[in-house]
Amino acid sequence: MASVSPIRRVAILGTGLIGGSFGLALRKCFPDVSVVGFDRADTLRRAADRSAVRETAATIRDAVRGADLIYVALPIGVTIEALPEIAAAAGADALVTDTCSTKATVCHAAQNHFKAGPRFLGGHPMAGKETSGIENADAEIFAGAPYALIGSESDGDARAVRFAELLRRIGAKPVWCDADTHDWAVGIVSHLPQLVALALTRVVTDETDETGLPLTLAGKGLQDTLRLAASPYSVWRDIFLTNRENITHALDRLAQAVDHLRTRLASKELEQEFQVANALAETLRTGQIKPER
Repeated sequence: MASVSPIRRVAILGTGLIGGSFGLALRKCFPDVSVVGFDRADTLRRAADRSAVRETAATIRDAVRGADLIYVALPIGVTIEALPEIAAAAGADALVTDTCSTKATVCHAAQNHFKAGPRFLGGHPMAGKETSGIENADAEIFAGAPYALIGSESDGDARAVRFAELLRRIGAKPVWCDADTHDWAVGIVSHLPQLVALALTRVVTDETDETGLPLTLAGKGLQDTLRLAASPYSVWRDIFLTNRENITHALDRLAQAVDHLRTRLASKELEQEFQVANALAETLRTGQIKPER
């Protein structure tokens, strides 16, 4: 059911999968909110056709003028490049938030430009698909999904509190943390799974012979496991460049886990690994916070 938005005008910079989905979620929950989009002309036209935005703007300055909330859903490098212009054009009372998958680099850059007036709040919706683009945008993509916010809800800034409430009302679950903690955490639960899919894809590809085996014997299990393999490099390039230390740590831990399994293939201790895996799978299914070890 539609409700009254705590924010009157929203500028969405980048109307692809996440920006477009945010626009659709806003339009669904708060039909009276004014949503203006900025992107490449063809992408922006498709976003307007899908009603993810009501208005379009040819420049960042035009898009952010008069906006209470500026939602930056651009790639990491493009976001960092755009921050000075956004800071200069945003109103003094505006909240600027991004959706980048790494936070330390972006938030550090933002500190140089948001010293007074508009507030910058780092954000990262833990929602998405292996396919990108406005064509795949979905108003329900945030429903039940964690949404990282960088800082503390108790820091006294009413703009951040209003945004967190808006996220709850579109179905997301705000999780407050600092930028470094965020980047370590997503290195484990988001970036590592993508690289595991790449590594497994390489093994399957290299092992498949001229008869098509073993790929022709693959069932749905492999398809489910390799869902992330469909993700485009363009989405991940900046992520790997800006979180290399945490991703390297994650890969090291994975290598240790693989070696651990290799030494236990003929041992009953392997059952313990299944028990741990089963417990974590149940945790993810039920939404419990702390799995048993």
